[in-house]
Amino acid sequence: MASILAGQGILRFAARYSTVAGLMIVGSGSQRGVECSEDHIPSIEMHWSHHGALRGFDAKAVRRGFQVYKEVCASCHSVNRLAFRNLVEYGAWTEEEAKAIAEEAEIMDGPNDEGEMFERPCKLSDSMPGPYANDEAARAANNGALPPDLSLIIKARHGGADYVFNLLNGYCEAPAGKQLLPGLYYNPYFAGGAIGMPAPLMDESVTYPDGTPATVSQMAKDVSVFLAWAAEPEHDERKKAGFRWILALSIAAIVAGFTKRFRWAPLKARKISYNF
Repeated sequence: MASILAGQGILRFAARYSTVAGLMIVGSGSQRGVECSEDHIPSIEMHWSHHGALRGFDAKAVRRGFQVYKEVCASCHSVNRLAFRNLVEYGAWTEEEAKAIAEEAEIMDGPNDEGEMFERPCKLSDSMPGPYANDEAARAANNGALPPDLSLIIKARHGGADYVFNLLNGYCEAPAGKQLLPGLYYNPYFAGGAIGMPAPLMDESVTYPDGTPATVSQMAKDVSVFLAWAAEPEHDERKKAGFRWILALSIAAIVAGFTKRFRWAPLKARKISYNF
């Protein structure tokens, strides 16, 4: 009788396991099916150096990425949520360098004593000005398309820095049978495959002061790192603060355990006898 019950138990376990395994296979297959039915290629994970609990941004890559943004991307895109002072707070730029960068741009200010608006060089406290005065001017200069602000583009797009890197490297000739409207370019990483922005990066588009070869992939990597930092300038400090908090709480837990074990144990384990 015992062997029969054991055999039935084994059969029930096998049936349950096969059902769960089948559901996992079906779920995995459906996920792959969804990816295959999409109108673009999913972003390839690039394993960035700043991903990880104790990893920070590459300061040199952030500097190079800002140069790529300023010399290439800034002609159409803005980073309105980033201020010049953030360059100093991060530490990749000195205060003198950040002031020199700010003074290269001008911003509308005022009114003055005569009630008129005027332009002045930017200061560290100013946000980085965009290339257009307003959205209407941006649309008029780009055939009706509004170039998105890049301040939070890494957080706004699924895939983050992977998406930006793959998009910048993904321009190619449209496959046979793919019809593109005038003014559109083929990029398999963009939704629909047709994007209004031409390929912005070409080899040697910029000249890096540190001598790094300015290939398309290198510039795409650098500007992706810069935009990831721009979306979260406090990234490194947040991780440092988290590590300090975890260390402090661990020490507090050890002290609390020691206090409970050696200070309160005699009181909690004492025996009280009553004689009547």
